[in-house]
Amino acid sequence: MIKRLIPFAKKYKKAFILAFLCVVGETVFELVIPVLMANIIDIGVAQKDQHYIIMQGVLMAVCALIALVLGILYSRYAAVAGQGVGFEIRKTEFEKVQNFSFSNTDHFSTSSLITRLTSDVTIIQNAICNGFRPLVRAPFMFSMALFLSIKMNAKLALIFIVVAPILGIGLFFIVKTVGPLFRFMQSNVDEVNTVVQENLIAIRTVKAYVKGDYENEKFEKINQELRTHSEKAFRYSVFNMPLFQYMMYTTIVCILFFGSQMIFAGEMKVGQLTGFLSYVLQILNALMMISNVFLMLTRSLASCKRIVDVLDEVNNLHDPLDPITEMNQGEIEFKNVSFKYKETAHENVLSNINLHIEPGSTVGILGGTGSAKTSLVQLIDRLYDVSEGEILIDGHNVKDYSLEYLRDQVGMVLQKKHFIFWNSERKSFMG
Repeated sequence: MIKRLIPFAKKYKKAFILAFLCVVGETVFELVIPVLMANIIDIGVAQKDQHYIIMQGVLMAVCALIALVLGILYSRYAAVAGQGVGFEIRKTEFEKVQNFSFSNTDHFSTSSLITRLTSDVTIIQNAICNGFRPLVRAPFMFSMALFLSIKMNAKLALIFIVVAPILGIGLFFIVKTVGPLFRFMQSNVDEVNTVVQENLIAIRTVKAYVKGDYENEKFEKINQELRTHSEKAFRYSVFNMPLFQYMMYTTIVCILFFGSQMIFAGEMKVGQLTGFLSYVLQILNALMMISNVFLMLTRSLASCKRIVDVLDEVNNLHDPLDPITEMNQGEIEFKNVSFKYKETAHENVLSNINLHIEPGSTVGILGGTGSAKTSLVQLIDRLYDVSEGEILIDGHNVKDYSLEYLRDQVGMVLQKKHFIFWNSERKSFMG
């Protein structure tokens, strides 16, 4: 799913590479610091060499400063990459929606399209800006810190063999649980937006018929569903932190216990144990970052799928190979036209319509609300395509015309509903 969004990152390839190099450099300098700290204790303090301690301390400060600068540069390049990718996705998605036919738009609610253009894209941006660093840093830090800790004391490093599977199993169950919940969350956001949009559009009707309490109840119901799914998702997500903290402190206690035994036995020095603990913390922090990245990616995948659904929507209205771009008379004829909004619908909205409109004539189409008057007119400029039959303009099927030219020749003014009610106090009609 994420592969579908990779083309949007090509334009910002340079920013991604520079951000990657900054993260790697930052990690390397941070991994050097525990080695210098161990040397200060085992060599400088043991030999009471003040000059050596100062020089190693200066090196530590330089390494920390370089790591800080690289971290700042990473933030800059990650912001450029993340916001740039979000910009490209929104741009492409909006252009795609602009090319949708009415039938394509019917596959998505207006509120859902808004959410997919805003909230879902923002989640992708945050995943890039906040997730790229741990995604690169964590595996590199984990492998390097594990290598250096094994090199420092292989026996003590065996503790990780026990800890890692426990953390892996816990992370697997957390990700498996929260994945569907994140998808439900985004769907609930769509529904909340739908209710708000409908209420604001029809606010005059709501107030005219005193339906405020009904609308409040409807909104409260869908808002409660969003809250419930959000609480479940984040409750399981934050469970990741106490699990890792518990394993971290358990690991530290075990290392201090076995390490002290090795110091008493003369198999290990105090400085080595201090440096080893630093690497342990880096390894566990790396594992925690990896787990957070997995959770972030789990939520991002839900948003990715929703975005890709829009991008992969196939427009069912196309120009013919040799489109007609000339219209002289404006004669319109409906021949046995039938129409339904969905192919799977059991009944047609319009059935067997035969209508001939002479050039220059005025025709009134009358009918009650919901009698498909608008649907009939929308077939002329191919906002929808007929299900059966054909519509001719100047003797040519509307499907033979260029879509742009056809719609440029057909003018349509949609009605705006107004509501008028009686004001008993003023003894007058209010609009």
